[in-house]
Amino acid sequence: MGQEAISVFDMFKIGVGPSSSHTLGPWRAAQRFLNVLSKKNILEKTTGVQVLLYGSLAKTGKGHGTDIAVQLGLSGDDPVTFDIKKIGEKIGQIKEREELNLAGRHLIHFVPEENIEFLYRESLPFHPNALSFIATVENDVQFQETYYSIGGGFVVQEHESEKSDDEVSLPFPINKAEDLLHWCMKTGLPISEVVMENERVWRSEDITRQQLLSIWNVMKECLFEGCHTNGTLPGGLNVKRRAAELNKKLLKGNTNYSNFEEWVQCIRDGGNDFSYILNWVSCFALAVNEVNASFGRVVTAPTNGAAGVIPAVLMYYLIFHDAYNEDEIIHFLLTASEIGSIYKKGATISAAMGGCQAEIGVSSSMAAAALTERIGGSQRQAMMAAEITMEHHLGMTCDPIKGLVQIPCIERNTMGAIKGITASQLALQSAPDFAKVSLDNVVKTMWETARDMNTKYKETADGGLAVFVPLGLKEC
Repeated sequence: MGQEAISVFDMFKIGVGPSSSHTLGPWRAAQRFLNVLSKKNILEKTTGVQVLLYGSLAKTGKGHGTDIAVQLGLSGDDPVTFDIKKIGEKIGQIKEREELNLAGRHLIHFVPEENIEFLYRESLPFHPNALSFIATVENDVQFQETYYSIGGGFVVQEHESEKSDDEVSLPFPINKAEDLLHWCMKTGLPISEVVMENERVWRSEDITRQQLLSIWNVMKECLFEGCHTNGTLPGGLNVKRRAAELNKKLLKGNTNYSNFEEWVQCIRDGGNDFSYILNWVSCFALAVNEVNASFGRVVTAPTNGAAGVIPAVLMYYLIFHDAYNEDEIIHFLLTASEIGSIYKKGATISAAMGGCQAEIGVSSSMAAAALTERIGGSQRQAMMAAEITMEHHLGMTCDPIKGLVQIPCIERNTMGAIKGITASQLALQSAPDFAKVSLDNVVKTMWETARDMNTKYKETADGGLAVFVPLGLKEC
């Protein structure tokens, strides 16, 4: 694989659930298609748009809201700023009026059931998550573009390199874990500081810090909302939200707080015994992914389906290690992002390519390394923690029931968070020089496992729990 410069803000993106590859990616692809139409001066001449969804996007697209995402993207709405409470209203209007306001400025006839095609038996060779947009312009001339949603909200156009057009020269170029270790050893800097040095190529440190705190603010809002929202998740499985009930139980009915910081203090005041901490880590992960499954606003970390792991482990560190300050949050996210980028460069962060090991496994590995560094582990121990975590996620399949990011995805985030913490503790008590498996070894192994994995276990809902669990369940 070629050199690819990946920023922390490539790994952590603000978007709308339930899936980074099936919701955020297609949304961004639709926006890119609008830009192409505008540049060619044919947007206002467009009389119709047809959307073709292939492979995994077709098979689990309904459950992931892919059809909703492309409609919002074609309407010119942005996933970072769009009022998520108005999603239903907007989609309802398009369906009722049979009209879509292309880029918010040109009305076209559009019937979602007819203009969005789910090609369940067709797949394009480059990546399972493919979609094509076909615009019909004046005189019935057609213009087509194909895009691939390759995981974590990353989108590439057909025949386009994954490398950015405006490639940068990083002071510390990193493709593999051994590169990262080389720069850490040469400079004496922790992983997070090496990453910050690279980020300065794109923007000032002050701006990077501000934007990372914006990422944290979305995580905070997601955590707080998820821990205080009851009800049932959408999609037809009737999965009951559990985080709010668990939050109430753990706080023993204490409601003496009105904001996030006061809530954190109440949690801290509750004690620090093992079962209490374990329950809170699970609660945090459940909360984020329940919001994600409800078309809420979350942060890809590195994906939406795995969005709960890093916030849960970060909250564990901030609360139960008495480390709640901005510097700790920023450095945690910087370290986590670099580990994620190594997996993206050397393997994949797409479940449609690699199964759930590429989502929960990667997020857990990212969290383990970040936690290890913040607790005081060396660079080698941080990478050892990342390796241990993935070693015990290898082969994990992606088999969402009914194509929804609910069962088993939400609970898998709790397990990923716990595995990340456990791996960190193991690494902190170990001597990395005696480790038999390196992080680069496990990245290669994950990629080989992904390539050998049967397609039905790669986010298609054609195998595993998706076919062996009856859909008639009243409550889960």
